[in-house]
Amino acid sequence: MEKIAVLIPCYNEEITIEKVVKDFKKELPDADIYVYDNNSKDKTAKIAKKAGAIVRKENRQGKGNVVRTMFRDIDADIYVMVDGDNTYPAEFVHKLIEPIRNNEVDMTTGDRLSNGTYQQEVKKNFHEFGNSLVRNSINLLFNCKLVDIMTGYRAFNKMFVKNMPVMSPKFELETEMTLFALDKKYRIKEIPIVFRERPDGSESKINTVSDGIKVIKTIIKMFRDHKPLRFFSIIAFILLIIGLVVGIPVIVEFYKTGYITKMPSAILATGIVTLAVIALQCGLILHTIVKQHRENYELNLLRYKQLEELKNKN
Repeated sequence: MEKIAVLIPCYNEEITIEKVVKDFKKELPDADIYVYDNNSKDKTAKIAKKAGAIVRKENRQGKGNVVRTMFRDIDADIYVMVDGDNTYPAEFVHKLIEPIRNNEVDMTTGDRLSNGTYQQEVKKNFHEFGNSLVRNSINLLFNCKLVDIMTGYRAFNKMFVKNMPVMSPKFELETEMTLFALDKKYRIKEIPIVFRERPDGSESKINTVSDGIKVIKTIIKMFRDHKPLRFFSIIAFILLIIGLVVGIPVIVEFYKTGYITKMPSAILATGIVTLAVIALQCGLILHTIVKQHRENYELNLLRYKQLEELKNKN
């Protein structure tokens, strides 16, 4: 029998958690609803348990830490991850699950942006600018056309959940999931959904500026880690241009007079060009390492599939 687990990471969601749990129990009566309380200072855990959820605690603060523990501890065939703030309607869960059930994709994401409901409910220009920056950067980096990179409403198959190392401790998590799926060639499908505003009294845990900076840092880190040749080639090119700008007057002087009087500029230019060469070498070396890592990951994934098939037969 197919086992579905609904994962709800929570921090201070006493106003909304009861409705979220009951809505998902109504839509998926046979699913296990897990609420992981992340040191809430209110009655989130108590209300969730009363509503029928399986309540557990994660002491390490941050959504990434909660989801890491969920992925490690919970065993299921299909996983649904959703926030406990009642902004994601439970009735869309069937559309998210269906492509996973049919083995069409490995991860589905609830696209809040296509129908415009997110823009209507979240009227923060800088927040929308941050979302666009992240989306455009990732689409450029991986040559894809994803719409909603940072949605918190997702469904996964078991293979994805059990083979993704969750590294981000906080709200960079959704971006990390998308980047990981793209880099490791997992199949992704976006499902348009309706987005609701938080009810009165419920406050968002996201700080637009600080969390936006963290997401941008994550993108730079992922760019460096997954596309090192391109990353370091850009650095090398910039350094080379600076080195030429500094060094060309020295070369022109030597060509005209046979002497070099601008010795500091000559030394600086030589140093900068040397750094450009070193940066390019770093990119080439890391590119080889990343390629080898991807090959090893594919082999480990193949072994995981074989073990799962063997376990299912037994």
